[in-house]
Amino acid sequence: MERFDVVVIGAGPGGYPAAIRAAQLGASVAIVERERLGGTCLNFGCIPTKTLIASAETFAHVRDAAAFGVSVSGATFDYAAMVRRKDKVVDQFRGGVKQLLTANGVKQFSGSAAFKDRETIVIDGDLTIGAKKTIIATGSTSATPGFIPLHERIVESRAFLALDRLPKSMIVLGGGFIGCEIASMAAMLGVKVVIVELLADILMLLDADLRSEVRAHMEKTLGIRVLTGAPLADIAADANGVSGRCGDETLRADLLLNAVGRRPVTEGLNLAAAGLEVDARGFIDADAYCRTKAVTIFAIGDVTGKTQLAHFATSQGLVAAENAVGSKPRRHETLVPNVIFTAPEVATVGLSESEARALERPVKTGKFRFSGLGKSLAAGETTGFVKWIADADSERLLGAAAVGPRATELIATATTAIRAEFTARELGETIHAHPTFSEAWMEAAHALRGESIHVPPRRR
Repeated sequence: MERFDVVVIGAGPGGYPAAIRAAQLGASVAIVERERLGGTCLNFGCIPTKTLIASAETFAHVRDAAAFGVSVSGATFDYAAMVRRKDKVVDQFRGGVKQLLTANGVKQFSGSAAFKDRETIVIDGDLTIGAKKTIIATGSTSATPGFIPLHERIVESRAFLALDRLPKSMIVLGGGFIGCEIASMAAMLGVKVVIVELLADILMLLDADLRSEVRAHMEKTLGIRVLTGAPLADIAADANGVSGRCGDETLRADLLLNAVGRRPVTEGLNLAAAGLEVDARGFIDADAYCRTKAVTIFAIGDVTGKTQLAHFATSQGLVAAENAVGSKPRRHETLVPNVIFTAPEVATVGLSESEARALERPVKTGKFRFSGLGKSLAAGETTGFVKWIADADSERLLGAAAVGPRATELIATATTAIRAEFTARELGETIHAHPTFSEAWMEAAHALRGESIHVPPRRR
């Protein structure tokens, strides 16, 4: 039986960086993946979704080119070609992951891993390998509630991304980031979209002002119907389409996208043999050092039930690898930016206004709309704003949010500033290049202190 210092189960955005870091630190490392290197994010989630969104945005820019003095007539798109491009991007990225693992001496196994005991892992019920330390990085998958029937016209996000043609109309069940991202992409390409969300609004983890900005753009600009505060009941599907009842209205469409949430992937691991069990929600409990209750086993990423984001899994993976091979123990990062590729984009990091209120923590906020920026006006992208949340007394930056152009890129600046414990004054005094979208952070810092240059003063 071949033995390794570290065995990583799952080669997603948490698993493969963990394997590489452990190998960099001198450990003998193996990684086991039951499907494709790169996991859900690379193959069935983040990368394919954003690739298709990029194609849809390109079509939207061409369609609206007249506003920039550019004449384009008869613009069309080939969705099958967009899908082929998406597949090419994914294949290229996956090949890169394999090359990196190989270059770092990580032995790769294809199959389903299960514990025989705490230090022994069986692959596909046949091959057995030994592991001094194990890192579980098996991720999550789409959850399918029992009230949703099984039918080819009812798909979850993975199956939707595999389609080579778009429906003319679709119902999106679930107003979280997955449902809203795909809805935005489809609507930009002319699909008639209805979102049904049981909660009072879409994207409920965001502050109300952010939600309002996104919803207004989706409804008024993209033509998406957003129905909130009521369930989709009596769901039915046949060869002609799908239907469901929302309140007093019966909705009909060609396709239904199930985007109600995700569940951890732990089936088949035989965790009991390793002295582990899942919690009431099905997740593996792991502490701030990524340690489980079993001393030789670590867990990272979505399977732990913490922040379910690829970049957080990567951060956890690096920490778990370092802790597994005996480096000085360190805790994983807790300041995690959240990015949503809707139209418009949204990004947040740190403390939100609603969280501050819930904690009864006094804060000050500063906001600046993109419509006041020279770069935004020049680019024709003026929807949205950025916002700082700071301690009321010290004005230390505690949180930030952006909704609008480049929001998912701009949030890196805010994350760095918060981690460095900048105050609003320090950020505001930092020179930002002009004209750029990032100037909005400087302007919002001035606004927080009542020192805005490019916002008219309030009447007294």
